[in-house]
Amino acid sequence: MKTAEENGFLFIGTGVSGGEEGALNGASIMPGGSEAAWPEVKPILQSIAARAEDGAPCCDWIGRGGSGHFVKMVHNGIEYGDMQLIADAYFVLKNILGLSNDKMADIFHRWNEGKLKSYLIEITENILRYTDKAGGYLLDHILDAAGQKGMGKWSVINAMELGMPLGLIAAAVFERNISALVDLRRKASGIYPRTIHISPYNQEKTIYETECALYASKVISYAQGFNLLQHASQTFEWKLNMAAIARMWRGGCIIRSIFLNDIARTFDEDNTLSNLLLIPRFEKEIKEMLPPWKKLVECALHEELPVPGFSSALNYFYSLTTSRLPANLIQAQRDYFGAHTFERTDQPRGKFFHEDWTGEGGDKSSGVYNA
Repeated sequence: MKTAEENGFLFIGTGVSGGEEGALNGASIMPGGSEAAWPEVKPILQSIAARAEDGAPCCDWIGRGGSGHFVKMVHNGIEYGDMQLIADAYFVLKNILGLSNDKMADIFHRWNEGKLKSYLIEITENILRYTDKAGGYLLDHILDAAGQKGMGKWSVINAMELGMPLGLIAAAVFERNISALVDLRRKASGIYPRTIHISPYNQEKTIYETECALYASKVISYAQGFNLLQHASQTFEWKLNMAAIARMWRGGCIIRSIFLNDIARTFDEDNTLSNLLLIPRFEKEIKEMLPPWKKLVECALHEELPVPGFSSALNYFYSLTTSRLPANLIQAQRDYFGAHTFERTDQPRGKFFHEDWTGEGGDKSSGVYNA
């Protein structure tokens, strides 16, 4: 962008989401770059963008530099998380309750009429009902090896470089990686066999617990994603408008959902909010859903069923809401073997200490650096 501007050109890098349907009916469009170019392209881009239910175009100015593509990248990272969470729910309903595809489709249809209403929930219902030319459910004949184009991985890499937790999306990326190891998984399942049986759980109660786990984990996924956007905005001085981004994602894009209206209203009230879990709206919902969410994860693990999205989200929640983590032991270990120093609870933040743990070291430390 700098080179283009120095030579008299205005540069725009534009993230686009929507897939085939977006290409036909309008996508979510996320332009960033040379701000002087926005008035020139605004009428064009907003005219071809999708429209939210309130008629607003799903396209607005993101910010300078590569902010448009960065926001698109995080969108796709959240998409990875959403898809894994839905897969977790499907796996529970199928294996713990033994529900048929049509019965599961009915459940997703019901969920799509409430607070989980979204494009991905909608198409999951359609996928579950779809039959091929032979008359069988196509889903049951699709190999369980998920592909990826790299956006989720890039989101995780950038989160690591910026020092931000993005555990749920990372879990979704790694679960796709392990799904691709088809032959290894088949061999391992022969060495560690499990008996697949339908357990005597109350059906409606377990469906409710699954819905709670799906919604609460979705809140966690978006909390992590928007935290990453906020930190990137501060680091790169993009001045991202979080409410505008949430509104842009309400139509056209893959993660479009009714849920984003709540997030937009939240950031309208405070664009600098440090975490979505801190606002009363989500606080109330998480507190209500925590017991069934925990019960569902416990149930799945007891039945030896992997639910990496649900469990990763729950671990993030507990870590975030724990005032004193065992990281003090990690810092002590780092200082013991590498003189990496530590801070003390009885001293101001930013003041570092090194201890001669063995009596054979000294007062030299490795210094403080970010990695």
